[in-house]
Amino acid sequence: MSTVIKNSFPRLVSLDVFRGIAIASMILVNNPGSWSYIYPPLEHAKWHGCTPTDLIFPFFLFIVGVAMPFSFAKYTRENTPENRPTSQVYLRIIRRGLVLFALGLFLTLFTFFLDFTLKGIPIDLSKIRIMGVLQRISLTYVIAAFVVLQLSQRGLWIFSGISLLGYWVAMQLIPVPGFGAGNLSAEGNFAGYIDRMILGSQHLYQSGPFDPEGLFSTIPALVTVLIGYFTGSWLQKQQVKTRTSVNLVIWGLGCLIIGILWGFVFPINKSLWTSSYVVYTAGWALLVLALCYEVVEVRGLKKWGFPWEVMGLNAIFLFVGSGVVGRILVKTSVGSGKDAVATKTWIYDNLFSAWAGNMNGSLLFAITNLLLWWLVLYFMYRRRWFLKI
Repeated sequence: MSTVIKNSFPRLVSLDVFRGIAIASMILVNNPGSWSYIYPPLEHAKWHGCTPTDLIFPFFLFIVGVAMPFSFAKYTRENTPENRPTSQVYLRIIRRGLVLFALGLFLTLFTFFLDFTLKGIPIDLSKIRIMGVLQRISLTYVIAAFVVLQLSQRGLWIFSGISLLGYWVAMQLIPVPGFGAGNLSAEGNFAGYIDRMILGSQHLYQSGPFDPEGLFSTIPALVTVLIGYFTGSWLQKQQVKTRTSVNLVIWGLGCLIIGILWGFVFPINKSLWTSSYVVYTAGWALLVLALCYEVVEVRGLKKWGFPWEVMGLNAIFLFVGSGVVGRILVKTSVGSGKDAVATKTWIYDNLFSAWAGNMNGSLLFAITNLLLWWLVLYFMYRRRWFLKI
């Protein structure tokens, strides 16, 4: 993600590489040739549990947090009047959040627009999904930024602890009408109940009983950003040495253990963004960051990270662009009448599954899509075109 405030600290290339790995992984899992043929590691857990795919979104939020200390360095290094953030700083934060939220809504509305343009289906805003990936990034970024600029480091730790523990208590002890307390099913969980009360079922994911990027579960997601912030603040004070990478690994392993143990009483669950999921995925994020930091910053092997850096520097453009193209491929068709098939299906059937089989063809479709987008981003990189929000 691009920064809001310029600062004197050097850019962490390893963070751009990590961001590139995360967005490349997201594009890969979001664009199989067929949703009926996906290898298990590229699928989300059915409910409780965590697959490699379930790590991608929290990685993004963690990365947003790591970038914050570098973005806000001028305003958090010294608590003096002249270094306090001005109203313009907060307005830029809000503006960026609004742009991200609007881009998320744009992707949703674009689907309605295609249905109306191509099939004549009226646009029904009463059924539009309000939340989504970019919307959650927007909310967590804005709230985390305000909290970071207002609280001390100790206050941030207390805030994070209360948020995770409070979410756990609420999900386990507050009864949901018709289901009681402690029900963590899709229909009976407290987060889904709150989202239905505030947003309405018709505005949730697939008009279902809950939304995986709902409002209430944004509370623990906010802590994912703050854990990233703590990591970035710590990295600012460290020498670029292997010892720093080792410490990241130690903290990562510690989070994994805590997350797993917590999961026995509050299951690891992405859709509910449980507190154990926050800590567990933070552990993996720290381990991946340690690898990127050691390779790129400590050992200086920047060529290794270059392909990922190209993607990381234009992550928002890639996410939105791939979302637009993906929707066009699904909504447009080849042929007419009863013989018409979605453009994506036609490409998959004729160019991939016909010779590679269903599973491998589906995977190769996703890989080819990713490589084509990399060429676009490389073209932009060579011309120094970077989307700034």
